[in-house]
Amino acid sequence: MPLTRIAIFAATPWEMRAVQAAFPPGVDQCLDGLSIHVCSIGDKEYWLAQTGMGLEKARRCAARLVGNRSFDLVVSTGFTCALVDADIGALLVGLEVVQRTEECAAPLRPLAIPGNERSRAVTFIETMVPSEHVGRFVSTDRVVGSAQEKREFAKSTAAIGLDMESSALAVEAQRAQVPFLIIRSVSDLLDEDLPLDFNLFLRPTGWLKGIGAVLASPSCLWGLGRLRRQSAAAAQTLTDFFRRYTAAMATNPQEQTLSPTAQ
Repeated sequence: MPLTRIAIFAATPWEMRAVQAAFPPGVDQCLDGLSIHVCSIGDKEYWLAQTGMGLEKARRCAARLVGNRSFDLVVSTGFTCALVDADIGALLVGLEVVQRTEECAAPLRPLAIPGNERSRAVTFIETMVPSEHVGRFVSTDRVVGSAQEKREFAKSTAAIGLDMESSALAVEAQRAQVPFLIIRSVSDLLDEDLPLDFNLFLRPTGWLKGIGAVLASPSCLWGLGRLRRQSAAAAQTLTDFFRRYTAAMATNPQEQTLSPTAQ
């Protein structure tokens, strides 16, 4: 029986560690300069790739991987800002995604790429996720930190979750005609402000400015501690979900071996 190949993308080392903790040992590959972790469970082969934060990094990463290998499903995972009522660590699932950036204030046409492997995944997910947590995501090119702006995103896009990578991954999946799905866990809420402008850290000299902002406002350390705890809860949700998902999807869960194509 041929292997079903699934690409899973996460932006940061923290998110990728949470996902990888759900999988058995695999092998590391370098594909066109991109580091990939590959492992198999039953008849499924999983390719895990860390993109880095932001739309452009996600696009380049997906283009390298999906453009060089055939896949049955592309998954965007990691943390998300909830744009609906949800608890920290709740799972949000995106069946389509729109993009809204500073250059393009109006959301682009929603991207939704269905397929058999995605349908199987969604059928499983619907047994554990309430219907109000399944819907549309929106991706943007910056960290949205204020509750007021989050509410504006929610109203203008009708999205349930916000991130910085999924729309770029969806574009590359569509280009390769591969089904696409978003599976993310909530690390910050609709009605809370982030403790710091994290966009400072995304700029070339951002780390110095970011550290300066922390030193200038020591009170934000409490908020950073809160966000750290919330991210840890979101990370545990990802690990737990992918353990259950891979077990449910495998035709032979006990067969956890390295795939010949990954060696």
